[in-house]
Amino acid sequence: MTDLTSAVWRKSTRSGDNGGNCVEVADNLPGFVAVRDSKDPAGPALSYPSRSWTSFLAAIKREGLAR
Repeated sequence: MTDLTSAVWRKSTRSGDNGGNCVEVADNLPGFVAVRDSKDPAGPALSYPSRSWTSFLAAIKREGLAR
């Protein structure tokens, strides 16, 4: 299990006021990035190797899916 005790969670500045339907990302952890549902901060989180997360973001930007 991944230790998230030092995770610093953040939401996108573009999430706006949408009733809390957001994901939060912690990218301050060594070697991986964690993602969780902002409506359930005590619930489960997914973790990805930092390299995979970077590739994911690059693909979103390349495909024009990022706003």
